[in-house]
Amino acid sequence: MSGAVVEKSAGESSRVPGEARVELEAGRRRTFAVISHPDAGKSTLTEALALYAEVIDEAGAVHGKAGRRGVTSDWMEMERKRGISITSAVLQFAYHDCVINLLDTPGHGDFSEDTYRVLAAVDAAVMLLDAAKGLEPQTLKLFDVCRTRGIPVLTFVNKWDRPGREALELLDEVEQTIGLRPMPVTWPVGVAGELRGLVEVATGEFRRYSRTAGGATRATVELVPSEVIAAEEPQYWATAQDELALLEEIGAGFDEKDFLAGQATPVLFGAALNGVGVARLLDALVELAPAPEARDDADGKPRPLDAPTSGLVFKVQAGMDRAHRDRMAFVRICSGRFERGMVLTHAGTGRPFATKYAQAVFGQQRTTVEEAFPGDIVGLVNAGALRPGDTLYAESPVHFPAIPSFAPEHFAVVRGADAGSFKQFRRGIEQLDSEGVIQVLTSDLRGDQAPVLAAVGPLQFEVVTARLESEFRAPVTLEHLGYSVTRRTDAAGAALLAGQSEVEVLTRRADHAMLAVFSNKWRLETIRRKFEGIMLEALPAGSTAH
Repeated sequence: MSGAVVEKSAGESSRVPGEARVELEAGRRRTFAVISHPDAGKSTLTEALALYAEVIDEAGAVHGKAGRRGVTSDWMEMERKRGISITSAVLQFAYHDCVINLLDTPGHGDFSEDTYRVLAAVDAAVMLLDAAKGLEPQTLKLFDVCRTRGIPVLTFVNKWDRPGREALELLDEVEQTIGLRPMPVTWPVGVAGELRGLVEVATGEFRRYSRTAGGATRATVELVPSEVIAAEEPQYWATAQDELALLEEIGAGFDEKDFLAGQATPVLFGAALNGVGVARLLDALVELAPAPEARDDADGKPRPLDAPTSGLVFKVQAGMDRAHRDRMAFVRICSGRFERGMVLTHAGTGRPFATKYAQAVFGQQRTTVEEAFPGDIVGLVNAGALRPGDTLYAESPVHFPAIPSFAPEHFAVVRGADAGSFKQFRRGIEQLDSEGVIQVLTSDLRGDQAPVLAAVGPLQFEVVTARLESEFRAPVTLEHLGYSVTRRTDAAGAALLAGQSEVEVLTRRADHAMLAVFSNKWRLETIRRKFEGIMLEALPAGSTAH
């Protein structure tokens, strides 16, 4: 089992002194996220990767189906009922001599902010494509985030066991639409829906897969001589050979420099639900994905891996453990050796932060972390003082770039439905705001008893109302507001906008930013013309609604 690999490797590396050990351990880490459009099979692939790393013995069926068990990385009740991932989850496990930190992300566009935060914590991403649909809107948006952050992307074409498009057509779409040159690592023999197996492009080896019922256990793989498969499937084999010859002719071979520079993407084919190509994807991540490197601080200065311990808080989540009702901050270790119990400094406040309760997370399961290295994800329990985007450090001060908030497009006034539960209502709103579940705004017109919730997508409102009722026993009512466009403004701009129709200025609780909200983009343009020079600064767009 992989746990033994961790113990052995850690034992060997523990004999390496100080700074050299940090770099050695960092070199073993592979920290990546899976990104995709909803329903491309992302959570299924996430669990399949854990299955093929031999850290779970049996996979659940596709989550969200009545009467079936949900996947390991989906734990929220609403996720199970709807069959979508709303929160991001962390799965940490060993594979060969590497430590994998796999971050599963929400696929639904309404939860773009959570995915954006996760992408601030990874060194690579797997872009998951549906063989029938190719590049879809949410995939494109998430890829843009990867490009902005300089994150190398591997591509996995999923559901090749179902009818879909031609392989060459999908590669052409990737290159023409997002400008990434595809570099196939494996190639399918058989059209989508009639998969016979996969060819290793570099060696020409052919592998045939025997699938298990529902992909619950690992599929067996058979290495079949080329002459045998050529005799058994002459048409499919000949077509695959012609396609491979074409790829070679156009120079589609793997180029590490182009991959790491974000100019090309290794491409693998498979079917996550049936386990086809999953183990090969794991191997590709170990072989090709970059290990952690020095991370730039807010001034653009790299912090070396062997510098004193530092970390970036990229997610805060409560309600993961119903028995304890605790709150966990997920921290990406950026430099140095983290030790449980060490006292770090909160860069934003300068206050000390004790790390007595440090845990590694595998879905809902937790284990105590005694030490961690760059690339690892550590969960700090009862981290009430931490918010997404915060920096923690030891000894040598550092401040990593903040994670920006997206421009909300949906607004609603929230009020407690029960006057007797106002304290619970207020506590719940404060917690959800600090977790970044939704943006909480205040208005002089309404006061603190009726904050304005601002969301990238309407499903965020459902999460808020469900959690307020289930976790805080504070039922609420929502009054939706007719605003859809947001701009950052200042005190001078707020003064000019006071009393204008179809416009309101709200203050974001998290950072006290002043946000001007408009009924539509035409009203925004009218205001711009009326008040020439007024500060109305655009925020990052978080959904596909623009």
